[in-house]
Amino acid sequence: MKDRRGQVIDLNPEKPDDWWDVEALFDLCFAPGREALSSYRLRDGIPPVSGLSLVARDRGGILAGAIRFWPVRVGDAPALLLGPVAVHPTRQGEGLGAVLMRDGLGGATRAGWSRVMLVGDASYYGRFGFSRLAGVDMPPPTNPDRVLGQALQDGAWENVNGMVTRWQGPDQ
Repeated sequence: MKDRRGQVIDLNPEKPDDWWDVEALFDLCFAPGREALSSYRLRDGIPPVSGLSLVARDRGGILAGAIRFWPVRVGDAPALLLGPVAVHPTRQGEGLGAVLMRDGLGGATRAGWSRVMLVGDASYYGRFGFSRLAGVDMPPPTNPDRVLGQALQDGAWENVNGMVTRWQGPDQ
């Protein structure tokens, strides 16, 4: 793909060798203490979903953006927890965040996931089809108005409610 400046950006699944570059990007883009958020307790010791987390690099190999997806449970139902998603400050405003979101959500749909959620700003994520999830509770401290979801299959959030918990596997 080409960014708005006409430079080629390669979008690929995150590999183990990308891990520390992505972590450094998240540290740069988010406030100190980001790992103290409740969503990180849901991710501790659980790898991101293979093939869904993406990295965007320019032709020089410089990381421009990244997105990750994690498995969680909402009540008894499996779901994806999207986040973090970040674009390097020097690349913001080029549409790369939207590309990461659309490609990531498309990959989740193709992989057979039926629902995805995140904690974020409804005014931003609403343009990607996310809306507030009533009856879905993130561990505290999380503002319930920031708990958003999207059905990747028709009706996927119907009758799905309860606490968001750590992934224990598909049958647990």
